[in-house]
Amino acid sequence: MDDAQRRERALASLKRKADFRTHLVTYVLVNAMLIVIWAVTSGGFFWPIFPILGWGVGLGLHAFESYGRRGPSEDQIRREMDRLP
Repeated sequence: MDDAQRRERALASLKRKADFRTHLVTYVLVNAMLIVIWAVTSGGFFWPIFPILGWGVGLGLHAFESYGRRGPSEDQIRREMDRLP
């Protein structure tokens, strides 16, 4: 892999991580607002748990995509290229 390809991959990785951080801040702010609304209006059944959990699943998948998942290695790419007709 040459320097241009490595730079391109690094930029893509940094963009994914920045997008995740934006998603995380939005998640925290919106859900904090929902909790405040819940506390001010009723304080009864904790209904904000539904968006917190539902959105949390999506946030977890976004985190995995941004930080946990690794792209294919050069060896894997070469093997796949050799396998294709």
